[in-house]
Amino acid sequence: MTDRNYRDRYQEWLDDPFIDADTKDELKALKGNDAEIEDRFYKELEFGTAGLRGIIGAGTNRMNKYTVAKATQGLADYINDFFNQLRQHHMENAEEACEEAGHDCRNCAGCEESEMLPSVAIAGDSRHMSREFEDIAAAVLNANGIRAYVFESLRPTPELSFAVRYLNCIAGVNITASHNPAEYNGYKVYWADGAQVTPPHDEGIMACVNQVTNLSNPKMMDKEEAVERGLYVTIGREVDEVFMDRISACVREPSLTKQMARDVTVAYTPLHGAGIMIIPEVLNRFGFTNLFIVKEQEKPDGDFPTVDFPNPEMPEAFRLADALGQEKNADIIIATDPDSDRIGIHVRDNDGNYHDLNGNMIGCLLCEYELSRLSKRGRIPEDAFVVRSIVSSKLFDRIAKSYGVEVREVLTGFKNIGAEMFKSEMTKEGTFLFAYEESYGYLVGTHARDKDACVTALVLCEMCAFYKYNDMTLWDAMCEVYEKYGYAVEQTVSITKKGIDGLTAIAKTMEDMRSNPPKELAGMPVQKFLDYEKPEETGLPKSNVLYFELEDAWVCVRPSGTEPKIKYYVGVSSPSKELAEEKMEQLKQAFVE
Repeated sequence: MTDRNYRDRYQEWLDDPFIDADTKDELKALKGNDAEIEDRFYKELEFGTAGLRGIIGAGTNRMNKYTVAKATQGLADYINDFFNQLRQHHMENAEEACEEAGHDCRNCAGCEESEMLPSVAIAGDSRHMSREFEDIAAAVLNANGIRAYVFESLRPTPELSFAVRYLNCIAGVNITASHNPAEYNGYKVYWADGAQVTPPHDEGIMACVNQVTNLSNPKMMDKEEAVERGLYVTIGREVDEVFMDRISACVREPSLTKQMARDVTVAYTPLHGAGIMIIPEVLNRFGFTNLFIVKEQEKPDGDFPTVDFPNPEMPEAFRLADALGQEKNADIIIATDPDSDRIGIHVRDNDGNYHDLNGNMIGCLLCEYELSRLSKRGRIPEDAFVVRSIVSSKLFDRIAKSYGVEVREVLTGFKNIGAEMFKSEMTKEGTFLFAYEESYGYLVGTHARDKDACVTALVLCEMCAFYKYNDMTLWDAMCEVYEKYGYAVEQTVSITKKGIDGLTAIAKTMEDMRSNPPKELAGMPVQKFLDYEKPEETGLPKSNVLYFELEDAWVCVRPSGTEPKIKYYVGVSSPSKELAEEKMEQLKQAFVE
């Protein structure tokens, strides 16, 4: 859009009879504030590969009922077109068609016992407007002949991922902005395999969304009518129970865990989010009765009144949990983000001091525990593999390879991990064991195709019990990993650049480094440079990422896919902590500052 067009679009919304009065009142109040009008209307809120994410409010560049309805109409168009093709294809080869869709052939579009009706699971977290957006999405889907399974109240993201496959849906919609500030909300689309959409479905859905050009285009069905016709179905406890059963099955040492659980003290905060719906109950199943929840943050609240950012990556999000943990002398302090897919922990050492484990440390600690327990019982399959993102720790590789386990590397974003899991299932090439990405996302088990803070919380508490039985703390276990495999340190530096100028600056930074990559960093020669825009060099799909490899160090640079940030990922390996941290500081100063 040009400068003239954002003002025109603003006036179009004011003049459009389809726009409701409350929205127009919100827009009228902006008159005279040209900068705000421009930010709301200079572009459409883009439906990208991760769906929608933006500030809640009126305007084309905002999350509101009109942008949600438009996105859902595009999704419905894609589903119906795909579903019709699937039905036709199924007449020729049932098994092949089912595999393409990611369906269980016993109950899919082409099977005789199927009702021949596509369905979508819908969930949301505690954010403002989540419930309203869920019902708008359901109303549009219902009007397009698609059944919606809608959770009765907020639920964790990994449970939505699970529900898509459990209910044999063709897709899922998750209303969440993850760990963003309170003014944000978002709209994520999942496909039938339970993972966030990847090619070709993401591109197909985006194309269909872009074809919805008028605010009045989306079809809507009254909720009461949809319920009567069996198109709007409320789900809840019956799915929770099975989800918790599947999580519980991921515990490697169930007997020892139940024996030791009462001796483990846990402090937990859901940060006003959906984790409260699952995590306390699943921990209680194993006897973790010394579980203390931060009362000020226990209740779901879209204002997130006790934190600036409900993000367990940030130490300040632990302020109240740390106070509670120290009061109760907790072995582990756990925080999950509002949709409970990310998790952070602080762990106590033998002197009573607490240590903040970053995302890479948690991932490596989990990997060592999972593989060591499986190896102890001779239960690591010959074709076992684990997965990490390209910006995650290389220490993970040393751990996996010591157990003879293959490491598969994927692009950033847990949807790529989900796609790798699905591919291995379809080709029967490899048995998945564990996956992680440095941004505090982990998956133990195959019940979900997204990062899961619920199962991770349970496994971390299991680890507390196991190590306590062996007179160790989780911090002792972390130190043992470093002693066994060598020290590693990683840091992520995010630089925020808001607005139109910020996006331009981020693009220019990437282009400058791409066209003229540095030959050395902090006096250390760059031994290898990879441009992930060139799949022929990386073996991975095209992505706007740059990678620099040095001796015992590496740097990755990429713009965030969901926030106005450019991210610098730096990793260093060294025999000692002191040398690693010294090299880390040198690299940060040379490359980031």
